[in-house]
Amino acid sequence: MSSVITNVEDLRVLAKRRVPRMFYDYADSGSWTESTYRANETDFHRIKLRQRVAVNMEGRSIRASMVGHDVAMPVAIAPTGLTGMQHADGEILAAKAAEKFGIPFTLSTMSICSIEDIAAHTTKPFWFQLYVMRDRAFIERLIDRAKAANCSALMLTLDLQILGQRHKDLKNGLSAPPKPTLANLINLATKPRWCMGMLGTKRRSFGNIVGHASGVGDLSSLSSWTAEQFDPQLNWGDVEWIKKRWGGKLILKGIMDVEDARLAADSGADALIVSNHGGRQLDGAPSSIEALPAIVEAVGKNIEVWMDGGIRSGQDVFKAWALGARGTLIGRAFLYGLGAMGEAGVTRCLEIIAKELDLTMAFCGHRNLAKVDTRVLLPGTFPKP
Repeated sequence: MSSVITNVEDLRVLAKRRVPRMFYDYADSGSWTESTYRANETDFHRIKLRQRVAVNMEGRSIRASMVGHDVAMPVAIAPTGLTGMQHADGEILAAKAAEKFGIPFTLSTMSICSIEDIAAHTTKPFWFQLYVMRDRAFIERLIDRAKAANCSALMLTLDLQILGQRHKDLKNGLSAPPKPTLANLINLATKPRWCMGMLGTKRRSFGNIVGHASGVGDLSSLSSWTAEQFDPQLNWGDVEWIKKRWGGKLILKGIMDVEDARLAADSGADALIVSNHGGRQLDGAPSSIEALPAIVEAVGKNIEVWMDGGIRSGQDVFKAWALGARGTLIGRAFLYGLGAMGEAGVTRCLEIIAKELDLTMAFCGHRNLAKVDTRVLLPGTFPKP
C-alpha cells in the first residue's frame, strides 16, 4: 500500500492489517444482516452536490459551535466502546488528537481508559457519554466523576437498553482483554505492533467500571455486563433525573423518530443526536441521514439537532449540515485512524475530513457554513422531511 494516506478508506485498510480481528470486527460491523449499517454510508452517496463557479472562494471558514462550544469544524468524536483495544491507550490518544485539532472528544462509559485517565492527559474539558445501569448508585458516582473531571457536557445514550445481536462479535468471542484461545493467539501473532503496545500499558479492561462498580460479574465480556447491568426500564423519567443530577449541558443520543425527537426537545436537553448506533442495534431501521430532515423540521428550532452514522468524509459532513444537522459525530472514521497509526492516525483522519469539508464548500460556492442549506444539493437526490 502507498504510504500516502489520502482518505479515510486508506486508514481503514491499514487498521484492518494492524488491529486484531475481534477488535477490528467489533468496530467495523452492524447487527443482523448489517443492512442499516451499510445504508448509513451508501445513502450519503445518493445525495448529489451543485457545483458553482466564478464565485469568490477566498477567506473560507468551517468553524462552528456545538452546544455553545466553539469548534474547528462541526464534528465531534463519538463515544465508542473498547477504543483502547484498537490501540493501546486509545481513548487517551484520541482525546489528545481532538484537543489539539479543536473539536470535542466524547468518552464512552464502556471505555478502556477511565474518565480520570483522560482528565490527566488533556488540558481542556471533554464530554462523557453515559449508559443507564440498574445500579443507580454507580450512575450517580459516574456523573460525579464526570463533574470532578470537569467534563463540559454529558451525552446520554438512549438506544442501548439491550444489546443488538452482532454476529461477528459472537463468532469472535469478543472480550477485553482477548481470551487466549488458539484462534486468538494465532491472530495476535500476526499483529506484533498491537501486542507490543498492549504490553506497554496497564489499561486492558473497562476502566470506568473495574474498581468502581460493586458486585459486577465477568467484566471481560461486554455482553454479560450489558445483560446484567444495562437497564431495560430506561424511560423519560430517568432522563429528567439525570438532567437534574448532572446540572450541565445534556445531549441525547439515539433519536430516530419524530415523536421521540419532540420528547427529547421537551426534556430540556441541549442537543439530540439522530443516530441508529451505527447500524448496531435495530437492523432494518432507516439510515441516520434519511431520518435527519424530518427531525430537523419537527424540532430544529427548539433544540440543536446533530447526526452520526456513516460519516466517512468531509463531503458527508457538508451534506448533513446542508440538511440541517448543526453538528456531526464520527466513530468508525477515527477508530480506523487510531488502529492504523495511533494518535497520528486520528489527527490524519481529522485533517482529511476538514480539508474535504472546506474544498466541498468552496466548490459549492460558499465561504462560510452559516450560509449553507439544501440549496447546495441537487433537487431530487436528497431525503426530504
